[in-house]
Amino acid sequence: MKTGIFGGSFNPVHNGHIHLAESIRDNLSLDRVIFVPSKISPHKSSSEYVPEIHRLKMLELAIQEKKSFEVSDYEIRCERISYSIYTVEHFHKKYPSDELYLLIGSDMLLSFDTWYRFRDIMSLAALAVVSRNSGDFNLLSEKAVQLSQYGKIIISSVPPFPASSTEIRKKISKNQNYACYLNKNVVQYITSNNLYK
Repeated sequence: MKTGIFGGSFNPVHNGHIHLAESIRDNLSLDRVIFVPSKISPHKSSSEYVPEIHRLKMLELAIQEKKSFEVSDYEIRCERISYSIYTVEHFHKKYPSDELYLLIGSDMLLSFDTWYRFRDIMSLAALAVVSRNSGDFNLLSEKAVQLSQYGKIIISSVPPFPASSTEIRKKISKNQNYACYLNKNVVQYITSNNLYK
């Protein structure tokens, strides 16, 4: 099987995340995409995170009608920084016969050689890079050539989706309309639990 690993804070998960995962799944003919919410991201401040149980539940609600999508609580259960190598190793052990793909954004590829144990990540999983800006393709291609000695890199162009978790949190805190960016069940969950206020 071809398995995609999609990590992130998902704070909250929005339609752009789902759109991206669907595009990569279709472009690479993945059998499944596993969403892995982080506990402690090495790249972000955790001060704006809602408790992980809420982020996990919102993900489950957002993908419940998507048969090829799954949610894993692996990183949330681990009491440590959510370095990608640990997650990739976990799924490599869990699904030893699967072909693994780590979904990352174009900005992440440009700094990927600074990631903790990046060579080990590339030895276990192909990098599925999402380009949402057509102007950055040459830059990404150059970086992919530099890193290709360590493993496989695939760059996919995905149409941009006008949503970001940061902007959505701001809209919620200001009582502005945000429902169009989220799954309706996620909207109801945020309202019921008074999140991001």
